[in-house]
Amino acid sequence: MTGASGFVGGAVCRAAVAEGWTVSAFGRRPAVAGEHVGGAPYTSWDLLDAAPRPYEVDVVVHCAGSVTDWGPPRAIWAVNVEGTRNAAAAFPGARFVHVSTASVYDPFRPTVMAAEDAAPVRRYANAYGASKAAAERCLDGAVVLRPHAVYGRGDTTLLPRILGAVRGGRVFAVGDGRQRVSLTSVDNLVRACLLAAAGPVGHGVFNVTDAEPVVLDEALRALLRERGLDAEPYYLPPGPAGLLAVVAETAHRSLRRRYPPRLTRYAVGHLAVERTLDITAARLRLGYRPSATSFAGAAGW
Repeated sequence: MTGASGFVGGAVCRAAVAEGWTVSAFGRRPAVAGEHVGGAPYTSWDLLDAAPRPYEVDVVVHCAGSVTDWGPPRAIWAVNVEGTRNAAAAFPGARFVHVSTASVYDPFRPTVMAAEDAAPVRRYANAYGASKAAAERCLDGAVVLRPHAVYGRGDTTLLPRILGAVRGGRVFAVGDGRQRVSLTSVDNLVRACLLAAAGPVGHGVFNVTDAEPVVLDEALRALLRERGLDAEPYYLPPGPAGLLAVVAETAHRSLRRRYPPRLTRYAVGHLAVERTLDITAARLRLGYRPSATSFAGAAGW
């Protein structure tokens, strides 16, 4: 398991250990709490460094990578592309399950129940989508999973960004709130990773989301209720929101901020329109049976 020190990798580790699998966990952090990886032995490994001592493994679940739409493009490319190559090369002969992203689909138009063959595309809005698409292309004979907007207990990306957008009783979003989106709970993604690791197929590309798409406004309101936040979604038109994103990005770059602004051009383009995925292939070929989108228990996330 690569990326075991992170949100998704740790969740997959815990589930695999609970299933009785023998798990070797790898992550970039020097150390992690044992419970984060379900008690699996943990080895610190930066994927851009030399590989650790050889391990005999049946399958690699590759969750490591840069998941930000903000930062130096060269560093994002290195982690997502070279890191993926290095992970695959370190375990020759093992089945390779690569956790990719729905950001490999066209960012410049709505994604409407997209099937897997709708990606990759010729151009991307940032290094994240482009590098994840390139990582997919460098793999041969792997199982590739494409989740979208992963959420759940331990989330370090999506939930903090949503909560950070709450201001004065409002949570700011883009569009009109009626756009449909496919979300992926971490529990559903874990389920897909274990199915891909154990069979029944050895290669292929699969969208992985919750059972059905949801309406953005309904999802935001449900999350706010579960978190006990007295706030209402407030929607910015894409045009003005895009201009605000340009200003925010320019300011952050001039100040050399390492963390992203709350509003980026990528976020505007990604959230203003429908982003839904067809999961028929995963249902039929992997036996994937996802649960519906739910924020139950979100008060404790």
